[in-house]
Amino acid sequence: MEVSININGTQQTHDVEPRTLLVQYIREHAGLTGTNIGCDTSSCGACSIHLNGEAVKSCTILAAQADGEEIKTIEGMADADGTLHPMQQAFMENHGLQCGYCTPGMVMAATSLLDENPNPSEEDVRLGLEGNLCRCTGYHNIVKSVLAAASV
Repeated sequence: MEVSININGTQQTHDVEPRTLLVQYIREHAGLTGTNIGCDTSSCGACSIHLNGEAVKSCTILAAQADGEEIKTIEGMADADGTLHPMQQAFMENHGLQCGYCTPGMVMAATSLLDENPNPSEEDVRLGLEGNLCRCTGYHNIVKSVLAAASV
């Protein structure tokens, strides 16, 4: 079946099997590999993207369900001139990553969190990111990064 999705401001149209997950579409058909596949069970959040402005786990959605929709991946967060999004900058400045595998999903979830709650408490951030797992950092610097981005 033909699926057409606006990804990071560019229309992408591809023929896919009806069972193709959105994360597979993004990585294999659109060629954007910043969205990671982490657990295959929708538990980790490494595949989080923005679908029509809302953070979602792209492994829980079929590409066909996103037909005609607008998504943003981690590749679409920085400005065209390479200037990092404030959340990306905050993660870099506050050491909110170690191996970096969860980082794209964390950034996407965190920016959505700040869209909903621009002035969160530490507890708000921890609760807001509980669907995204990190196996390296212990979350302290991730929370610190989100709070730093909120103050920008």
